[in-house]
Amino acid sequence: MFISEAYAQAAGAPAGGLDSLQQFLPLVLIFVVFYFLLLRPQQKKMKAHREMVSQVRRGDRVLTQGGIIGQINKVISDSEVSVEIAEGVRVRVMRSAISEVLAKTEPVTGGAKDSAGKDGKDDGETSAVAVEDPKAEDKKPASMLGKLFGRN
Repeated sequence: MFISEAYAQAAGAPAGGLDSLQQFLPLVLIFVVFYFLLLRPQQKKMKAHREMVSQVRRGDRVLTQGGIIGQINKVISDSEVSVEIAEGVRVRVMRSAISEVLAKTEPVTGGAKDSAGKDGKDDGETSAVAVEDPKAEDKKPASMLGKLFGRN
């Protein structure tokens, strides 16, 4: 009386085919959005940092990840540099610990005497002069979206 009879329901569509593709489509879409919003900008940023660190040379003013500003005194190896952080105070720093190059140097050319009074002879050591970016104060800080998409 209170219990009704259960009837067998009609069998569903066979598994596979278009139905399973529709189940995985949201996951694929999420992965594509994740790639373009997070992974790709991070890869670009890492590539730019690797390139910047590989091009540092003697005389460059750098900022380390610890917040120390100094001038590269000597390139020791592919992974280490010597940074002078104060008069006569030199520390060895891993290249990967350099977060930013503040001022690049340009090699002195020709036979003219430089500020140290050396003559123009090549003694095997490259002398360098720091060059500041004249438009550095004109640049606006990058917005959060600009950083996210790799645009400064």
